[in-house]
Amino acid sequence: MDDIDRQIIQILIQNGRISYTNLAKEVNLSRVAVQARINTLIENGVIERFTAVINPEKTGITVSAFFNVEVEPKHLQEVAAILAEEPAVSSLYHMTGPSKLHMHGLFKDNREMEAFLEEKLYPLPGITSVDCQILIKRYKSRIGMKL
Repeated sequence: MDDIDRQIIQILIQNGRISYTNLAKEVNLSRVAVQARINTLIENGVIERFTAVINPEKTGITVSAFFNVEVEPKHLQEVAAILAEEPAVSSLYHMTGPSKLHMHGLFKDNREMEAFLEEKLYPLPGITSVDCQILIKRYKSRIGMKL
């Protein structure tokens, strides 16, 4: 990866729908060269996917919650695999600490979050504690990264 690849990535972070032609003008390369570089970045796993960033509130999702879930070590992988398949779970990480999963969930309302907790999270094997924090206001959200 060189400086031109980094420029391409930064431009795509800002506008993933930019045309190859316009992107080529921004980095002073041909459209074909830019397309080849993007394809290489995809093949090498630098770019994992292209996606749209959705405002949850505009779609009727009013509760954004962060969970710290402690799990007995022998159940950690199983619980992580189950939670990773849940549609309400938008991100899931194994964090340092005593077998801790950090999870972000999006819910239509508090009732839906409560049902998720009672019917899906709490019954999982090996869950020892769940700490939940509800988002009040979002000031910044990571989209891409600065290279």
